[in-house]
Amino acid sequence: MSHPGTLVLILAAAVLAPLLVHATGRRVRVPLVIFEISLGIVMGPDVLGWARPDDVVDTLADLGLSMLIFLAGYEIDFAAVRGDTLRRSLWSWPVALVAGIALALLVSGGDVFEAFVIGTALTSTTLGTVLPMLRDSGELRGRFGTVISAFGAVGEFGPVIAVALLLSGRRPAESAALLAGFGAITAAAVFWALRPRPPWFARLTERTLHTSGQFAVRFVMLLLACMLGLAEVFGLDVLLGAFAAGVLTRLVLLRAAPASSGEVLGKVEAMGFGFLVPLFYVVTGIEFDLAALLHDPGALLLVPGFLLLFLLVHGGPVYLLAPRDLGRGDRAALALFTSTCLPLVVAITTIGVDQELIATDRAASLVGAAMVSVLVFPLLAARVRATDRTAPVTDGAAEDSEAW
Repeated sequence: MSHPGTLVLILAAAVLAPLLVHATGRRVRVPLVIFEISLGIVMGPDVLGWARPDDVVDTLADLGLSMLIFLAGYEIDFAAVRGDTLRRSLWSWPVALVAGIALALLVSGGDVFEAFVIGTALTSTTLGTVLPMLRDSGELRGRFGTVISAFGAVGEFGPVIAVALLLSGRRPAESAALLAGFGAITAAAVFWALRPRPPWFARLTERTLHTSGQFAVRFVMLLLACMLGLAEVFGLDVLLGAFAAGVLTRLVLLRAAPASSGEVLGKVEAMGFGFLVPLFYVVTGIEFDLAALLHDPGALLLVPGFLLLFLLVHGGPVYLLAPRDLGRGDRAALALFTSTCLPLVVAITTIGVDQELIATDRAASLVGAAMVSVLVFPLLAARVRATDRTAPVTDGAAEDSEAW
């Protein structure tokens, strides 16, 4: 089927997915992304064979992934994420990476490059999937939301940097130099974003907010395109540019047009979550190698194994290093949420397959486990938090609280 027909099917799946969430909501809370990916698998070449993405659809899906990471970067409130919380989150990911690569060496039979792919994938977090869930439930703005933003940001940012250093195909020293150059330009952009904007910026933003001009939305899209292009010029993963663009956009809008920033973000989110992001998830399902997973019993058995490794490798250090003012239930929920992964696992395994560092069946097992993590871990985290709230609070609980 040509790309117009495939695009229609993808958009139909994007519309059907929230209807299915609503229909099943009374029995079980299934994340929207699960239906989007599942519908993509059903209409893909391994089941019904209705949809086969081409260059146009793949480009839109790549934009959807970039928009997902951009919105995750925008959600990070660095004014709140600091001190002990930030230090703990920065320590947790390197510990997870060392553990992930060590365990991946066992899984890969000693193949170092395959271990790098698997180990890096095991440490990733789907912040762009977790944060909308917490925001929809009203928990993103509280203390728990701040902590998960810190640990999730490191879990999303760390693997991107690791991919740039370990899986770029260049020598590590060369990759580190390019990464440092990108970081220096991004730091300069942050300094620029922190400077006061001229008054006309806020006036023009408000004046065009409900007209065809849409100055602020166009400015945000330009900023995103510039950071994606900058990452491409430096030979780095574009997800690094998307994340940096989200951070910069938050700084600019909150300083230049604080009264209109929420409405501007709402328009950008409508573009992202209404079109590009669901398109990415549906295409992920269409391109999922279901045949490689089902025809190899060993690959199928690896799915629960990788699911357990996601929790042990990433969730374990997060649980141990979580701020002490969080209760045991919140720490367990934090470990579960940060072990939830998918987009970066897809991106990392795609790079690994393209460079012939990992077999397609092994990549399918990793992606399959990541899909299950999106379904299982958030549900378990929500249940753990609900149970913890009903438990009696001890008098000593306040003594462990952290000054932040």
